[in-house]
Parts: sequence; C-alpha cells; structure tokens
Amino acid sequence: MQVTPRSESEIQVEETILSVRNLTVDLPRGMERKHAVKDVSFDLPRGKILCVIGESGSGKSVTANTVMGLLPPAITVSAGQIIFRGEDLLKASKQDLRKLRGRVVSMIFQDPLSALNPLMTVGDQVIEVMASHDEGTPASRAARAVELLDEVGLPEPQEMMHQYPFRLSGGQRQRVMIAMALALEPDILIADEPTTALDVTTQAQILDLIRDIQVRKGMSVMFITHDFGVVSEIADEVIVMEKGLIVEQASAEQVFSAPKHPYTKRLIAAVPGLKEDDSDAHKSLPAAELDDIVLSVEGLNKTYRSGGGWFSKERTVAAVQNASFVLRRGKTLGVVGESGSGKTSLGRLVIKLMESDSGKMLYRGTDIAPLKESEFRPLRPKIQMIFQDPFASLNPRSTIGHILTVGPIAQGMKREVARSKALSILEQVGLDGGTFGRYPHEFSGGQRQRIGIARALMFDPDVLVADEAVSALDVSIQAQILELLQDIQEQTHVALFFITHDLRVASQVCDEILVMHKGRIVEAGPPSQIFHAPQNAYTRQLVSAIPGAERTPQAT
Repeated sequence: MQVTPRSESEIQVEETILSVRNLTVDLPRGMERKHAVKDVSFDLPRGKILCVIGESGSGKSVTANTVMGLLPPAITVSAGQIIFRGEDLLKASKQDLRKLRGRVVSMIFQDPLSALNPLMTVGDQVIEVMASHDEGTPASRAARAVELLDEVGLPEPQEMMHQYPFRLSGGQRQRVMIAMALALEPDILIADEPTTALDVTTQAQILDLIRDIQVRKGMSVMFITHDFGVVSEIADEVIVMEKGLIVEQASAEQVFSAPKHPYTKRLIAAVPGLKEDDSDAHKSLPAAELDDIVLSVEGLNKTYRSGGGWFSKERTVAAVQNASFVLRRGKTLGVVGESGSGKTSLGRLVIKLMESDSGKMLYRGTDIAPLKESEFRPLRPKIQMIFQDPFASLNPRSTIGHILTVGPIAQGMKREVARSKALSILEQVGLDGGTFGRYPHEFSGGQRQRIGIARALMFDPDVLVADEAVSALDVSIQAQILELLQDIQEQTHVALFFITHDLRVASQVCDEILVMHKGRIVEAGPPSQIFHAPQNAYTRQLVSAIPGAERTPQAT
C-alpha cells in the first residue's frame, strides 16, 4: 500500500483522517465474552483530540491496537474496516503496516518504563525510530533527536541523549516516549493512558504538552483514558465504551453537560469531587475516641546515600526531613505530593520497612523507631500495609486462603481459627467463601485489591498504611474500594495513613492532609483548607493542576 503525500488544498478540505466502520474483534474461545470489540464505528477528525473512555475490558485499548496493527495472534478481527486516505488498513500487509507506524500513525504507550529499552540510551532510542524508516543521515538523526527532546521539555537535551531510562522520572520517561512518537511527524497520534501513573502536576504538564503539540502540528489524536477529569481537560470529541460497545458518542461539551447513557453518567459520578465541608467527617465515631492517638511521629528524618567509592563521590538525597504528625483512631490522614516528594518513604518509615536516621515514632506511648526487627516483631501485626499494585502484591502460586492465613499462623494463630477468620473477612470485603481456594490470576484488579485489604485486616491492625492503593484501578472500582475502606474504618476504627498522588481522592476520604515537597511537610490541614484556602505556594500549584476540577461535582 503506497500512501502519497497530500497537497495543502487536500489537507484543508479533509475533515476526517481515519474512519473505523463496523469493527468487530473476537476473543479466544472460552473467554467470558465472545468479542473484545463489537460493531464499533467512529471517525477521527483531522486536527482534533478524540478521547476514548471506559473501564478495563471496555475495548478501548483493543481498538487502538487494531488501528496500529498490534493485536496479539490469539485476538482476531472478524469484521469491519479501518479507512485511512481511502485504503483499508486491515487489508495492508505487515510490511506496509511497518512503513505506516511512526511515519503516519504513532503511539504513546501507558507504561514508559516497560516500553523503553533499559539497555539503550534515550538518544539511541529516538534515533532508532528515524533509522528504521531510513530517515536522514546519522548526523541529522542525532541533531533531530536533540531537537525533539528539547521540544518535549526535557532539561539539557544534549546531556539527556546519553541517559538511560532507569535514571529518569516517570514524567521524563513519558516525555521521551512522546519524542519518539513525534520523530517522523505522524498524522495520527494514539496515546494509551499516558498519564495514569503520573502525579497531578506531571500529568498536567503532559496533557498541556500533547495539546500544544497537537495544535502546532495539526495532528489528530486518539487519547485513551478511564478518567473523565482528564477528558474534560483535553477532549474535543468523546467516545464512551462499555464491554466492547460504543454506548455514547458526542462532543466533549455535550457529554459533560447532558450525558445520555447510564454508564456515562456513572463514570462521571465516580470522579471524586473536592470536599468543601469537613463538618460531617466520621460522625459515627464515639466522641471519646476522636482524640485517641495511635501513633505520634516527631522529627522523623531519612537520607538516602549512594556512591562514595574510589571513583565517585557520595550522593545524598534527603527523602524525609523533620516530619511530625499524629495518627488518630478512626481517622484518615492523607499524604499528597509529586513523585519524589518523600510520601512513600514516609509510609515505609511508619511501617518500619526501613529504619529512620533520627526522630521518634510513639506507638501507644512506646518509641518504635529505634527498635530492632526482633524487638518490633510482636508489634508488627498492628501496623499493616495495603500495597499499590494488586497484581504484583499477591503471590501467584498461592491460593487466596494461604495468602490470608500464612501470616497469622506464623504469628501463632491456630490454623482452624485463621481459616474461620479469613472466611469472615472475605465476606466483610465483599467476596464469597469460594474465593478461599482460588488463585490471584482468577480475579480482577478490584477483587485483588479487596484481597489485599483482607490480608491486612487478618491481624486486627490499629494502623493501615495504604500506599497508592487505588491508583491502578478504574474510577468506578476505585470508588468501590474507597467506600469499602471507609466502611471498614467505621466498623473497626482503624487509623488510616493514606498515600496518594490523586488530590481528588484525598479530598474524598481524608480527615486531614499532609502536603509533602522535597521531603518536607510544607502544609497540613483539613481538606477544605488544603483545596479551597491553601496557604503554601506549592500546595496552590498542586491544586491548580487537578484535571477537570471545575467540571466535576464538589464532594459534600
């Protein structure tokens, strides 16, 4: 298939750059659903951003991968057309598709750490895109790579050319992916959840960058997301997908002002709003327990050190500096900040997954900070953690029953008592007894996170540390898990230390919020103060970067 360059007059009159017609993609036999995508039709307007939104399993990523010709062998297209400049891409040969990828249509993948080659420098990976299409000379490719890295806002692009992906932050890696996608100035850019794992300010920067590049270069963008807050920031047109079907399709303004389908309304309603009133927080908690301090942290410090050998100077990073706060029974203390702010390091200190350099952590009056592991072990069950990734935090070779009971049994609980308690807690987190003998791969992400919560509850903890516990979940599943955590807190009065980069989530669930920046707590207060009357300049910067805040309902 030969794609010929367009004249200026052809560009001006062309309104649709890509048409998908009656696309049906079949899943392998034995799956719960027969079709990943069924009878999907839409147009991608020239020079516009089309957002495709839906939860996991909705078919949005399958649709994008079909356009790119990147479907795995087990998934097959059984019907439909994908028309680009009069040619059906579904009939193109593999060789033709390779010529189109990068030059005509390019893709930004969701996880830049796994999408980038860890053994190649950033510059070599950008250059490789051009070299694979025989674009330019080695010298011109290198010059263009520097230009691209500068264009996407990376500092010192000449130096960045020689860096490896593991040395970059998540936002910087995503910018490298964008530079690679833009190397050959494609007509169509497909962005598959490019901001999901990023903190709020980096997310805002990436969204601004994509919109700016799209406007300057007149590209068409197909932007895949599960977050309506992001959609409100960037979309011109919106497609809503559910279980492989398009259930609603309209302009962004129309979808937000008058959504028609119940599923669309449900997704919009699931976006957490910003709390304006703190007066109703935990009204059900007995008054005598409101000031019951479970953990008091005073002047906590942690510095990371690396290098210091014969050929290098020691490097130090102050991860946590002079942190002080209290955790109260039945209350949620949130910690927010950008990547590298120190919030996860603070959580790891609280649960003693690493030792502090100085400071106190008083648990029920006992300073646990200086305790050795053997001394702290009897107290460890009382401070538990819910991990970020429900797929990586459960042993794939163990049954759910073993995952839940192995810890308590090791702590001395009788096997039959542990089993009975596990079955009771599974019911408490919304799972039935049949879960006990099954394996993690048999469950969805939301169900796995419920299992992670159940594992933490097996010890009847006084403190739960939740490190980005809902960031990997769809908005509706996220809402269910947040509601579950609040229900559990009302039943058990556990103190919750809630780490998140999503300020809207923090607003919804927290009684008090700590804002961290470069290892320091720069502001602390109730959500109403943090989001509506922030005192610190950094806090104001975070709040202003919240995507779609003005279009999502306020939480009450």
